Amino acid sequence: MKKWSLYSMTIFCLLTLTSCEAVETIFKAGMWWGIILVVGVIAIILWLFSRGRNS
Repeated sequence: MKKWSLYSMTIFCLLTLTSCEAVETIFKAGMWWGIILVVGVIAIILWLFSRGRNS
């Protein structure tokens, strides 16, 4: 009986770990897009302020 429990827990862990890796990859991509967008917005705001001072 213990053998079956150990096998089922091992299979369960193997199945859930692969989905965690997929979610981790998605969140890493989302994090990088967020960083790029924030840097872009800050750059546009700084450009607008510097343009307003020159005029």
